[in-house]
Amino acid sequence: MGSMSPLHWLIVLAVVLILFGGGSKISGLMGDFAKGIKAFKKNMADDESLEQSNASSAPTGHIQPPQGYAQQPNYTAQPATPAAPPSGTPHP
Repeated sequence: MGSMSPLHWLIVLAVVLILFGGGSKISGLMGDFAKGIKAFKKNMADDESLEQSNASSAPTGHIQPPQGYAQQPNYTAQPATPAAPPSGTPHP
């Protein structure tokens, strides 16, 4: 039990081949995963730099919509006007 038998070495070799070569499916998946993480980190850094540049260009605190978006009209609430009483009725 102190040393590894040939069966143990075959199992270890099979696991190593599957993980690091073999059909290259797992290594390809891990490579794609690493590319995804790198792209995510790059986009996060780009977003931070974009926010910093927007903060310096718009000191009023108003957030500008991205180019290509049409601005929506500014609808504000108007005070309700009282309706005129119908003609012919006495007004109290």
